[in-house]
Amino acid sequence: MKIPAVRTSYLLLLLAWLPAAGSAETGPGKANLETATFAGGCFWCMEPPFDKLDGVISTTSGYTGGHKKNPTYKEVSRGGTGHTEAVQIVYDPEKVSYAELLDVFWRNIDPTTEDGQFCDWGSQYRSEIFYHDAEQQQLAKHSKSALDELKPFKEPVVTLLTRASVFYPAENYHQDYYLKNPVRYKFYRYGCGRDKRLDELWGSSD
Repeated sequence: MKIPAVRTSYLLLLLAWLPAAGSAETGPGKANLETATFAGGCFWCMEPPFDKLDGVISTTSGYTGGHKKNPTYKEVSRGGTGHTEAVQIVYDPEKVSYAELLDVFWRNIDPTTEDGQFCDWGSQYRSEIFYHDAEQQQLAKHSKSALDELKPFKEPVVTLLTRASVFYPAENYHQDYYLKNPVRYKFYRYGCGRDKRLDELWGSSD
């Protein structure tokens, strides 16, 4: 796969500017793992790019950033709960850095639209980075600034940066949807125009 030059330059700039993020969570016999949370529209579409990364232990689709306890998919999709669809990632920082996760996040969203992504509209589909500590906040802030300088598009970056709050895992049928229902997933993704818009923003990844 040929990686667009702007994407490569962006990642190298981030890695040069900033240290690895997060304090490790330790446990007997366990690796030092960290958590990242991103919202980029439909959570079905945000799991695959992170699942492909070496060092990512798990991805979980869910809801965060809202005010209602234990929201359901029906409630969130209707709007009004304040939540956005998001994906929470558990990763090994010795294999993949938070800066690299940010780079994958940006490349898989449209950072120029407020209250929506691609064919899905409403604040429940807004793009947002939920940082878990001060280092993640710094990395997210600087990555957004770097993107503003290096972006290959003219529109401003409007993705939100917010302190992480309670994350509610979505219903089981939403987890790994792209693996459980590959035909429906591909139909939805194509119909939503996600890949077409991503290529317009970032350049073809072919």
